Order: sequence, then C-alpha cells, then structure tokens
Amino acid sequence: MDTSPTGLIKALVPKIPLILSTALWHTLGLTSTSSKWDLRTELMIKILRSFLTGASTHSLGQQQAMSMRDHAIKGPMWISKTTLTAKDAGENNLLEALEQAINSLDDSVGKIPIPPLRNLEAEWTGYRTGVGGREPQPDITEDEKYDRLMKEVTSDVTILYFHGGAYYLMDPASHRPTVSNLARHSGGRGLSIRYRLAPQHPFPAALLDCLYAYLNLLYPHPSSRIPPTPAHHIVISGDSAGGGLSISLLQLLLQLRRQSPTLLFRGQQVALELPAGVAGMSPWLDLTHSLPSSTQNGPYDYLPPPHLDPLSIYPPDDVWPTPQRRQSIYAPSTRAMLHPLASPVCARDWSGAPPVLLLAGEERLSDETAFVGRRIREQGGRCRVQLFEAMPHCFAQVLPWTDGGKKCFGTWTAFMTAVVRKETVPTGASFVLAKSLRESEVALEDFYDGSLEDVISGMRRLVEEAERSIVGSSAGLEGKTAPAEMDEGTAIAVTAKL
Repeated sequence: MDTSPTGLIKALVPKIPLILSTALWHTLGLTSTSSKWDLRTELMIKILRSFLTGASTHSLGQQQAMSMRDHAIKGPMWISKTTLTAKDAGENNLLEALEQAINSLDDSVGKIPIPPLRNLEAEWTGYRTGVGGREPQPDITEDEKYDRLMKEVTSDVTILYFHGGAYYLMDPASHRPTVSNLARHSGGRGLSIRYRLAPQHPFPAALLDCLYAYLNLLYPHPSSRIPPTPAHHIVISGDSAGGGLSISLLQLLLQLRRQSPTLLFRGQQVALELPAGVAGMSPWLDLTHSLPSSTQNGPYDYLPPPHLDPLSIYPPDDVWPTPQRRQSIYAPSTRAMLHPLASPVCARDWSGAPPVLLLAGEERLSDETAFVGRRIREQGGRCRVQLFEAMPHCFAQVLPWTDGGKKCFGTWTAFMTAVVRKETVPTGASFVLAKSLRESEVALEDFYDGSLEDVISGMRRLVEEAERSIVGSSAGLEGKTAPAEMDEGTAIAVTAKL
C-alpha cells in the first residue's frame, strides 16, 4: 500500500461513511463505548479495526516490507545505528546452551531447530532536546551521534527494547517514537534491536537475537568503543510480540542460570546476571489465544478475532509460499506453540525473577497478562500488573493523547527508573477506570482464575484442532482474497498520521 499522504487519503476515503456514522452515534451517546472513550479514541479504534478486518490482496511479504520502511529520522530523538558483531562470540557454546534450555523446559513438542548466530543490527536511541518535530539529525558519523546522545543522558537506565509486530512485522524504525520517549522520561538510553522476523526465521531465532543483544550489553566485543553495561542498569522491555520476547528472555535467563551460573562467551566464562527489571506493554504471551479475553474483550480492541489458520489469510508469495506453510507464522510447528519460551503462559518456574511490570488494556491479551503476573507473584516474585478499563492493545502507543495512555506511559518509565535505582516497586494488581482514572487494587484471579494445567489443556485442545484442520486447508487457495486481519502496514501508517 502507498503510505504517502496521498495514499493515506485514498485509503481513508472509503471509510468516510464509517467516520460519519461513528461521530454521530458517539455524539448522541448511543455507542456501547461512548461512556468510556472520547470521540477521537472511538474514531481511531473503529478505523484501525476496519483496516485490520477488511478485505485485502496484500501478501505477507508485502505487509512485512511496508511495516519496515525506514523513514527519515526527524524530531526530538537521537538515533545511532550500530551492528553487534557475532565474531568471536563462541557461537557453538551459546547455541548448545539455548538448545539445552529449550529441551529442559519442554521436550514434548518435538525437535526445534536452532538457527545460527548472526550479526545483529541495532539502534541506540535517546531523547534530543531543543529541536522541533521536523528537525533532521545532523550529518555526522554514527559514533558522533552516539556521543551527542550520551551527553543528554541523565540517569543509569539502559532500556533493551524489543519492538512489537506479531513476530513478523516492523523493526526499530517503526518504534523510534516509543523508545525515544521512554529514554526521555527515564533520563536514560535505549538499544532497540532488529531481531529476525518470522516466517523466514521462526522461533527461536528472534529469542536468540534478544539473548545475544543482552549478552552484548554485559560483555561487548573487545573492539567496541561502548563500555560494558552493568546488569543492574538494564531494563528489558517491549510491546506486543516484543513484550512476549521480553518475558521469554527472562524465562530463558532463569533457565540458563538453573543450568549453570556462568556461560562461555567470547572465550571466557561470564556470569549470567539478571537485569534490574522487565517491563511488558500488552505482551503476547499465548500464541494460541486460548484464554477468555481473546474473544470477550473484542468490543474494546482493534485486534481481529483470533484464529489458528494462517493458511487461509495470505495469498502465497516468496515469503509465505503455499508448499512451505505451517500452522503458525512464528512457531516452527503447531506443537511448538506450546513451548514455554514461545508461549510464556506455559512456563512453570518463575522463581528468582527480578521485578516485573505488566501493562495491558481491557484487550484480547489481558487474561494472559494477568495470568503470568499471578504466576510470578505466587512464586515469590515482585510483579506489578496494571490493567486499564476499555483500553485496546498497546494503547499507550496507539492512543498517546489520552489520559489513560499518559498514565500508563508514566507507570512504565517510573518502573524503569525505580528498579535501576534499586528502589522498592509496588506489587499486586490494579485496575484503572476509563476517563476518571480512578485506580483500585484488584485480585488477578478476578480476570482469570484458571490453573496452569487449565491453560495448557486449553492450548493443547486448540493446537489439536488446528492440526486436524490443516488437512485440505490449502485447497482452493490460489486466487483467494485474503482478509486483512494482519494488514498492519496500513494501520501503522494511519496511526502515525492521526
């Protein structure tokens, strides 16, 4: 799709009847959400929902390319591009440790291929003061940009950030505003990585990249001009799929430490220290969408209804060709969706975790957020869950002008600052009412009170149904129009402009 201003106008013209009817019924107080949302919020969510559930002929590869366009860097942010070299990393040792962790956590899902290590592109991100929204970065070297960035850093906070995008869309460029704002309000800096995307690189490629980025912060290559970052200065964070990767990386680090307190990395035994904290915004923690909120909270979300049939969604292309398709875009097999490093809701042991913050709206993913938060707390971890009434997926980024979005972002950055300062952070859970923002403590069981066995049983049932449905599912696929349930290239552009 054309995401230029002209292209966006063309995309919005067919939505004019929806815009007019939404505005009328909202003004009259006759929509189901008019008491919860202002008009701008209602228009935004209805428009996004229409893009994500309408008809489209865009292939997966086209959508992926649209979501990864690197637009000019402008405004109050410093971006210094870098590459984390895989040279001399001790690849075999790292891959063996990852494979052992995967097998130890769950060897019942079948063999999961371990990808090779690779160089990892990343962006150091910071807030740039004193410039307007259209001010370009100066024409200087990446090293000089990093030095300018560091001159504006006022705290020890280093944010290792994993972008969202359903594991197959977007990259650091799409999330520069988010990371630069986190850096601004925490006084720190961010490192946003370009992890490998599915379906070309299924699980655990992205998780391996996340682990490698974390180890590079702790133990950079000897040729790097950037000094090591102490683990107690690092906060791992992300949104949506990136939030899922953040929690998966935490579970992986905990398992690696159970295997051994050290790891052979860059030719020496190094300590596997845990970060100061982990924060997830609307984290995707259950690949199967098995919990009740995935269907019950649809009225407040723009995400499409869940399904486990990617074969019927996308026209075939080089990225997602018919003969090579599998039931999950991210997981290498349907059974692998049940692995605790792919779906952290399945994880059994969270003991020893550092402080964790989980944020979500009243969205399709809220039950899995509440459940993982409850599991961490039940095992002695310090976890804070904050849920917002009537708010959609990733609302702090999609609806930043709302009071709820601002409050959520404030909680996010305050947590980062507190854990790096080694201050006590609150635990438990709270529910924030729409509009009034009145916050009250709640029991996480009020959102989902099932056991781990209940969760895994429900997920397994969905996976078995998906395996049965795969027979004959590709018949008649050629020439089929795909519902744009994941046509996020359009949605990203509209969100940015509105």
